[in-house]
Amino acid sequence: MSGPECCSNPPILNPNAGSGHVEKLGALNAYIAGSPNSKSSVLLVSDVFGYEAPNLRKLADKVAAAGYFVVVPDFLNGEPYNPENPDRPLPIWIKDHGTDKGFEDAKPIIEAIKSKGVSSVGAAGFCWGAKVVTELAKSRLIQAAVLLHPSFVSVDDIKAVDIPYSILGAEIDRLSPPELVKQFEEILSAKFAPSFVKIFPKVSHGWTVRYSPEDAEAVKAAEEAHQDLLDWFAKHLK
Repeated sequence: MSGPECCSNPPILNPNAGSGHVEKLGALNAYIAGSPNSKSSVLLVSDVFGYEAPNLRKLADKVAAAGYFVVVPDFLNGEPYNPENPDRPLPIWIKDHGTDKGFEDAKPIIEAIKSKGVSSVGAAGFCWGAKVVTELAKSRLIQAAVLLHPSFVSVDDIKAVDIPYSILGAEIDRLSPPELVKQFEEILSAKFAPSFVKIFPKVSHGWTVRYSPEDAEAVKAAEEAHQDLLDWFAKHLK
């Protein structure tokens, strides 16, 4: 289920990107933005390029400005996927960075967030991170979830979700094509928990975090998705 789309438009990573700071949370380094006194927190789970991606940190700052304590952990333990490294092609790299490990690593991070007095935690996952967020949703370790161009998420996963859950998909996406996202939507719409599913036209897998800041149309599409994410958490994180 992983392939070239997972790795298209790789970002130029920057450990100094964003207006927040990096600190240890749980057992991992994490980019932190927003007030630790906030009662609501949002966990952002990256794609295979990790937590130093500038567009992801820019989004973290935007979510923090909306009043949330935002945490972007380094679930890849200092080894984001590098398409330029011939010794670590994606099938090899993914064996050491499975979404199941990401899910286990997220548990102590959520505990650490709650120890700060946070009463509700939401999570948004991008590509690889969407599967991690789905596992957190299935385990009811978070109160609301947003998936953006998900990878690895299955119909059975969606059947097991029973919290407020949103999926933002791309029209051009072989990993989670519109037909699959619509199947997810049908399953979610039959549940009692709120759901919101939207397929963005003319965009490709990864569009919400791997856009070029110089491309006005790409920025506009990404910002629309970011606003949908913020609207979802505003409704379902109290």
